[in-house]
This record gives sequence, structure tokens and C-alpha cells, in this order.
Amino acid sequence: MDNENANLNFDQLRLDKLQQLEEAGVILYPPEFERKDTIQDIKARFESIGHEKSEGMVFTAGRIFTVRNHGKTVFADLGDEDGRIQLYIRKNDLGDEKFDFFNRFIDRGDIIGISGHVFRTKVGEITIWVDDFTLLTKSVCSLPEKFHGLRDVEKRYRQRYIDLIVNEESRQTFRTRSRIISLIRQYLSSRGFLEFETPILQPIYGGANARPFTTYHNYLEQNLFMRIAPELYLKRLVVGGFEKVFELARNFRNEDIDTHHNPEFSMVEIYEAYRDFRDMMALTEGIISHLVFEIHDTYQIPFEDSMLDFKPPWKSLSMEDAVKTIGNIDIWQYSVDELREIARTKRIDGWEKPENPREFLVLFFEALVEDQLVQPTFVYDFPVENSPLAKKHRTKEGFTERFELFIYGMEVANGFSELNDPLDQLNRLLRQDEKRKGGDAEAQMIDFDFINALGYGMPPTGGVGLGIDRLVMLLTNKNSIKEVILFPSMKQMPDGPSPEDEE
Repeated sequence: MDNENANLNFDQLRLDKLQQLEEAGVILYPPEFERKDTIQDIKARFESIGHEKSEGMVFTAGRIFTVRNHGKTVFADLGDEDGRIQLYIRKNDLGDEKFDFFNRFIDRGDIIGISGHVFRTKVGEITIWVDDFTLLTKSVCSLPEKFHGLRDVEKRYRQRYIDLIVNEESRQTFRTRSRIISLIRQYLSSRGFLEFETPILQPIYGGANARPFTTYHNYLEQNLFMRIAPELYLKRLVVGGFEKVFELARNFRNEDIDTHHNPEFSMVEIYEAYRDFRDMMALTEGIISHLVFEIHDTYQIPFEDSMLDFKPPWKSLSMEDAVKTIGNIDIWQYSVDELREIARTKRIDGWEKPENPREFLVLFFEALVEDQLVQPTFVYDFPVENSPLAKKHRTKEGFTERFELFIYGMEVANGFSELNDPLDQLNRLLRQDEKRKGGDAEAQMIDFDFINALGYGMPPTGGVGLGIDRLVMLLTNKNSIKEVILFPSMKQMPDGPSPEDEE
């Protein structure tokens, strides 16, 4: 095999060792090993061990991270999912043949099973005095240099398995991510919410303003879209009689990639009948503050150059007040032409597009205010023009009962009193469809079946979506979404076979 052309990292010296082992009749890659003890268990059980070998034996397995040869003795570090432990290997204990086998064939990165006794070295380190070992997996790729780990950021993302092997910080980040998802499920389930799964491949995309990924179904002979949000299907469930529903969803949006965006991302979307947007604000505050305290045992956590305080209650203000107090613009004091000139003077992208003061309100908020919202802050009362699925505000003409949560300038949650008037919903989606046909790639399609579902009656309902990836960023103090997604989207490397080359 041409390793270079195949974009493989196989080490020729290790391949030679593998061949020698095979020729010697060694069983390569045995199917199992009876590991009775994890490294964490061993350290806990022998926390009080002295310098004498333990009476009881341990049987554990893991990856070799370092090997230090001292003639007739070898010290090595063995690691598993939860930790590392030192091995003490003597020629007198193993015998010439087995000891020589270790020195010749065991490399950093190999996975072995061992049996032995536990003792504490003179410098106080809990160590396993090895009686026997078994080669379980011969690694044919070399690990990064032992003292520096994997520093190449792009390689860490492309080859996450190496990153996880050598960087404990990275493993801890994804342990925390797993725990966050588990805690969200527990929080909602304990409050009577039911978890459902809705279609990822959809004949009509909706639930958000975003450009979809398009695919083709051969049997149906039609285009399908990767979902951009599960919203319209979850609302169908509320119509059907489920009053408290949620989904931990993978969504797909054909948009730019940056530190806060990945085309494939995770969110939790939640709906509750007979509730409104303020109830959803309270639910959002409850979920996130609970997560922060469960993970960190405090409401105050660092993020980049700030100390974030998640102790309820959080700050909240209307979009009008946010633009007036933070952006220093009271939109109602100016004509549309004056607002356009202000936006042009401030060099705000898209200054020529808004057609009324409410649209300028959104433009100024996104350009002048969002980045200033560092502490958890709810912003509510969004214009109807950019909220096609939210219920009209009960007292403010031209606005909707919608909110977004911002933390350190990032939108983390979006929720509203759900629009359940089928005629109003139809008219708004018709306007969205006109924008789409006019060239707005992010405008929504009309889902007539969803309109039909609303026609059968959906109770007053509150809904919210929380971005899990951004939540993990905040709770692990990571400034890039790629740090918290195991396998982020990246441009394909030029080497290696392309999909069209494969049968």
C-alpha cells in the first residue's frame, strides 16, 4: 500500500514489527481481555498502600503512554479512560523472553493487558509491579511527541481521536458535554416533558430562517431537505394532544462556518401548552442555571476575560430599550430616511434594506447591541417582520411575543408565544415565500400540512430552542464551537479517495 497517496500515517518500523510478530505466530489483536480493575479503582483501593507489594493482584488494561528503559527494569505509564498509572517491569519477574518481547515490540500507543501487585515507590507514586502482560493492540501510527501533546489545532479537529488520546483537557470537555445533555434530559423529564424524535429528512423545510441542505430520494423521486429545525413537527404533536414535548435535535444549515457556527449542530427544542413566552424565559433560566450549578457547584464561572454570573434572576429588557440604552438610538425619534442615514454613517452592513423603523430596530440591535450583552440577558418584543412563527404581541402593534437569550454576545436561546392562528400563520408564510422566490435564500417555505394542522386547533403554547453547542462552550470556557463538537465540519483534504471514486 502507498501510505503517502492513501493519506495514512502508518509507521514503517511498526509495520515491520507487526510482520515479525505475525511470522512468530503471535496472536495479533486478540478479541478480549478480562479486565477486572480500572486504574481509578486501583488507585482508590490502594490509596493507603505502602512500599511493600500488595497481597492481592490486579488485572487491568490500557494504552502505553511512556516507556523508560533502565536496563533490567522498565518503567511505563499505562492509561485508560479515567487516568494513568505507573508500571514497574523487571526482567527477573518476566524472564528473558517476555522481557525482551516488551523491549522489542511494545511502543507508545500500544494497548496491553497486565496483571500484577500494587506498591508505592520511594517517591510516593502508586505503581503496579507487573507479573505478566499481553499485547492487545499494536498501534501502527506513532503518537505525537510525549511532552507537548497535539498542538496543531486543525489536526486536533480533523483527527479528534488523537486529540482525545493525548489531551486530557479535550476528554474532559466532552465528558462535560455528555453530562450537560444528560442533565437537560433529566431536568425536562422530571417536569413531565416527553422526548420525541421528528424527521430529519423533510419534504418542506421550516422552523427557522436558514438555507437548507438539499438531497434527492431515488425511490420517491423527489428532493428532500435536511431539517433546519424540528419546530413544525413538534407543534404538530401539541396539536395531537401532547402538552409538554421536547427533542434533542441535530439540525443542518447550509451557512458559513466560524467560531459560533457549524453547519451541523445540536439544540434542544421545547414546547408546553397553555404557557407563553415569559414562561419559556423562566424555563430557560431554570435549565441553564441548573446546569451551571450542577457542573461547577457555583453560579459564577469564568469565560474568556469575564466572570459570568448565572444566579437567577437574570437581566431582561425589550429590544427597543436595548437599542435605546446600549446603542443610543431611539428609533421612534427619526424618520426612515434619517434611520437609513444613521445606519449608513455607522457603516452597518445592510443599511439600505430596511423599509420601516421596526426593521431598522433589528439592524441596529444586531450591529450595535448584541456584542455588548455579556451577562445572561433576555431581550424580548421582536418585530413581526423577522418573527414569522411568533404570536403577535398582545399590547404592542407590529411586535411579537418573542425573546432571545444572549450571553457573552452569543445568542443561546430563542423562544416565543407560538402563533396558533392558522390564517395569520398562512399569511406570514406567504410573505416569507415571496421573499424566498425573490432571492432570499434563508426565507421559509410554506408548509401547507402544518397550516392544516393548526386548522384543527393548537392550544396557547410557549416554545423555546436552546443551542447545546454554545451552552457547552460557555460551561467549558471554550471560545470556538469546534472545541466542543467532536467532529466539526471542515473542508476535505486533497489526499485520499473522493466519494465518487468509491464503488
